Formats: sequence, C-alpha cells, structure tokens
Amino acid sequence: MDIANPLDELALHLEQFAKDREWQQFHSPKNLASALVVEAGELLEHFQWLTEQQSRELPREKLDAVAGELADVLLYLVQLSTALRVDIIAAARDKLSLNELRYPVDRARGNSKKYDEL
Repeated sequence: MDIANPLDELALHLEQFAKDREWQQFHSPKNLASALVVEAGELLEHFQWLTEQQSRELPREKLDAVAGELADVLLYLVQLSTALRVDIIAAARDKLSLNELRYPVDRARGNSKKYDEL
C-alpha cells in the first residue's frame, strides 16, 4: 500500500499493532463498531451535565482526557473502515457533497432543522 495520507499510515500501524498481539481474530466489523460506540459514549461522558459554555471552555486536564477519547474513537473508526475496505476519506468527501445538496446555504443558514424539514 502506498501511504498517501496520515490515515493510511495510521491504518497500517493499527494493523501491525493488532497483528503483533494476535488480536485480528477479535476485530470483526461488528466488534469494531461496538467498540466505536462504547468509546463515543466515553467521550460524551466528559460533557454530561456541562452547560454549553462549559463544554466550550474545558480545563486543560479535562481537555487532555477528551483528546484521549477522541483518539480512541478515531482509532476504532480507522480499524472499522479498514476491516470493511472503505476509503473513509472518500466516503467523508462524498457525504459532505451530499450534505451540501441537502442543506443549501440559503435555507440552512442559522437553522438546525433536518434537511427534510427545510
């Protein structure tokens, strides 16, 4: 694999990490998706009961913990996309293009409604 971007490099590192520990047997798409949701929940836990303003002004210690949870979410997302052979960057670009169509600026600006309610 030609390493074209940092996510490709990360994916290779993750594959080697799992291989060295013989963990590939546990890394089914179902298990990786479950782990991703668990880690997303752990991320959310850091924001539970905070006000909007508090969530924007995390103290350094809390921000460092949140960064660790963000990393966990990213790592599982990369592993899942690798397991499913999905180019996550291409998928994200495609989704963003679709969202640009679903949420035209003139109707979506300053509005939190879902695209089918605009």
